[in-house]
Amino acid sequence: MQLRSAASDEPEINLIPFIDVLLVILIFLMLSTTYSRFTEMEVRLPTADAETATTRPREIVVAVAADGRYAVDRKPLGERSVEALATALTPFAKAEAGAPAPILIISADAAAAHQSVITVMEAARRAGLMQITFATQTSGKAAR
Repeated sequence: MQLRSAASDEPEINLIPFIDVLLVILIFLMLSTTYSRFTEMEVRLPTADAETATTRPREIVVAVAADGRYAVDRKPLGERSVEALATALTPFAKAEAGAPAPILIISADAAAAHQSVITVMEAARRAGLMQITFATQTSGKAAR
């Protein structure tokens, strides 16, 4: 009694259900993906004229020497404390109505101690000067 045939059937891979599943996944990804539309965005950048700025802020220059001496607007200070600097900077901190706030320019020697510059910054904070910048010069190599 032979229930099975002697010839063996080769397994067959049916690709149609596999392709159907891939198409469903592809459609799902296409519908759920959001695309950035930066190329469609129109941006108008603002324009400015250099002549519109009629008032310049006052500039207060604090020079810091290599040995830690200070000069406020070319007037040397006798003391090197934060309180003395803050007292010297306080009259400059008062801005007139409608005028821009004054800018403090720290012009420190390259060999000045870091603490000397921090002292000027602390004095400016105590005096109420919030806009601070540093003066630099170009090196000889960069100028060539």
